[in-house]
Amino acid sequence: MRSSLRRLIKPVVARSMSTKRTKMSIGTHSGTFHCDEALGCYLLRKTSKFADASIIRSRDPVILADLPVVIDVGGVYDPASDRYDHHQRGFTEVFGHGFNTKLSSAGLVYKHYGRELVARAMDLPADHHSVETVYLAVYRGFMEAIDAIDNGVNQYDTNSPPKYISNTDLSARVSKLNPEWNQPTSETIENENFLKAVALTGSEFEAALHYYAKSWLPGRDFVVDALKKRKEVDSSGEILKLDDFCPWKGHLYDLETEMGIEGQVKYVLYHDEREDKWRIQAVSASPGSFESRKALPAAWRGLRGEELNKVVGVDGCVFCHASGFIGGNDTLEGVVEMAKKALSAIE
Repeated sequence: MRSSLRRLIKPVVARSMSTKRTKMSIGTHSGTFHCDEALGCYLLRKTSKFADASIIRSRDPVILADLPVVIDVGGVYDPASDRYDHHQRGFTEVFGHGFNTKLSSAGLVYKHYGRELVARAMDLPADHHSVETVYLAVYRGFMEAIDAIDNGVNQYDTNSPPKYISNTDLSARVSKLNPEWNQPTSETIENENFLKAVALTGSEFEAALHYYAKSWLPGRDFVVDALKKRKEVDSSGEILKLDDFCPWKGHLYDLETEMGIEGQVKYVLYHDEREDKWRIQAVSASPGSFESRKALPAAWRGLRGEELNKVVGVDGCVFCHASGFIGGNDTLEGVVEMAKKALSAIE
């Protein structure tokens, strides 16, 4: 294992090294490493331009100047020459597309090469609209946090101390791969640990890309289709029926904004295949909120079966949660009637 890792990092011979290289190499800094350059190296090695390149870790400007791509060191951001540092004075580059977090070296690499990686994973042209959708989703759901943490951006606008400590994010786990302060170390140990960080960040990136391309995007398509058909369920357009269950919450808020119907959908209906029942779920006021746009009527809450049937005036009712955020019925027809009655209920 160690010998295979070592082959990926070229030994750095100071100024006497050749000025001509026959093998592609990626340059990054030596010493303590972080999540952003580890992931940046992984991403670069997955591109067609730098496929399977070796990695040279050095802070020697003469050595770095000879390399075709350098990240997280050198004080230069210039995509035309494949220089991706973000530490220099005056650096303000962001991802764009509505994102305002300052980029780390990983974010810079993803900004310029991410579409290629997404397109290859999806087996689609880089200019395909689905590639663009996943490209942006991966940045929002995975990459932006790495940029923010590396640049010291607080997740919340507050001066209060955190209520708890979390050391399990990807950046924290990469940091732990550095040699401990009271343990023996060497350039060889640091380089081997850096390659472990490259592998770790790469596996997490691939998992995120797989999720957004293979699960998140198909779910989004289901929600788009349901939104287009919502008035077939009820003329109000406030009831959404999913023909297939999928994780819909994140998609709904985004798509409502895109379609100019923010806050319109009050209930989402879907089939629970495990119990072969239908569910009615109240849409929350905002992502992560426990408050619903229109909770199921108070008179229904906490009731089940026949008792609930009598109060609702619909057969086949299964339950209504005590908070009014979700309920159930044996049939699609029944759950649609529950949704219509809940819409008209005055609280």
